[in-house]
Amino acid sequence: MIRFWLRLFFMLAWLGFWEPAEARRARFKPTPPRPKKSEAEQAIDKLAPAQNFNIKQMDGKWYLLTVASRCKNLQESGFKVESTTVTWSGTSDRVSVSTVRKLNFECWEIKQSYMRTNTPGLLFLKGKRPAENVDIMVLETDYSSYATLVFKRAGKITMKLYGRSSEVPDNIVDKFELRAKTFNLGLDVIFQYPDYGFCESTEKVLDLT
Repeated sequence: MIRFWLRLFFMLAWLGFWEPAEARRARFKPTPPRPKKSEAEQAIDKLAPAQNFNIKQMDGKWYLLTVASRCKNLQESGFKVESTTVTWSGTSDRVSVSTVRKLNFECWEIKQSYMRTNTPGLLFLKGKRPAENVDIMVLETDYSSYATLVFKRAGKITMKLYGRSSEVPDNIVDKFELRAKTFNLGLDVIFQYPDYGFCESTEKVLDLT
């Protein structure tokens, strides 16, 4: 009887330690190295807002002049972009943003609310789902003539150039385009917005706050 139990014990032990070769290879398969980030991805990771940023000086009206983006919808309608203005109004915890533009030949006002963060110059727009959340960064501005903003969602970015008037000096535009190129946003995905035909009043309102 003792011999029987010893044999059973060793048999169970052997079954417990044995596994097919395929299973061993799968279990000990080394994790493949992560692909090296491109220069554009590294540049995006290093993004930082403007130094000594004062959000109150961003209040007021801005004209959308240029957008650099690989957004599919923008690329499909790139030749149909409409004149757009944006008005900022900041409080202690958020920035109310009113965008005015034409949609289907009607002037619309689109209301949004950007949440302020602990980092000056970095704002947050909450989406319906986490994947739709947007980090908004004021990359560079002099408050009185131009502002460059970056909108980052799911690791991809869109750059926007705004002006206090519908035109800014050529050197500002050139600087914007060079900066966009470092993020792999070349001239083929840069869209110039018209400097005429702005809405003087609105017919409809879309409140997304």
